[in-house]
Amino acid sequence: MESELGEYTLFVKQDVTTPEDWQSVIEETEKAFGPVNVLINNAGIDVPEQSLDEYSEDTYRKVIEVNQTSVFLGMKYVVPSMKEAGGGSIVNISSLAGIIGTYKKIAYTASKFAVRGMTKAAALELGDYGIRVNSVHPGFIRTPMTEHLINDELEQVFPLRRAGEPEEVSNLVLFLASEESSYSTGAEFVIDGGLGAH
Repeated sequence: MESELGEYTLFVKQDVTTPEDWQSVIEETEKAFGPVNVLINNAGIDVPEQSLDEYSEDTYRKVIEVNQTSVFLGMKYVVPSMKEAGGGSIVNISSLAGIIGTYKKIAYTASKFAVRGMTKAAALELGDYGIRVNSVHPGFIRTPMTEHLINDELEQVFPLRRAGEPEEVSNLVLFLASEESSYSTGAEFVIDGGLGAH
């Protein structure tokens, strides 16, 4: 894994729903690189379409834990390190489902709307410390989690007539992590090929 990521990287296995693991990740990162000035909250879980009356509470709670609670924990435990660094940038990966509703995916939609709201609340609180917080809302991006959903017929619905590529999202995240976006905070950045414009 480390060889794929490059020389200046550190791989730490983590359960993002566990406070102890977040503390460990921050500590290990500080030991290797000093105070943290960028956090990308990108863990996520999806579930198949399921009607509201059939949705189990266990499934709902699991989605919320991974998609929402992990973002809270990441922000909570990185803030002291970012204060020590004199500022930083937090980028929370939400989804187009955090902007518009998603059919038969109530937990996923709830979790992604929550990430959007938490981002705004954190931005209001952390601005005094020079910490910026923004959310990114991808539409259909060609990844192992979405590959089975994307086909020619679906892509014709998109104004750009194609699904997005992971590199396109990465470029946006890199912009938000850098000082190139120094006056952006508390905002949502949609990257969906125009799908949400319908």
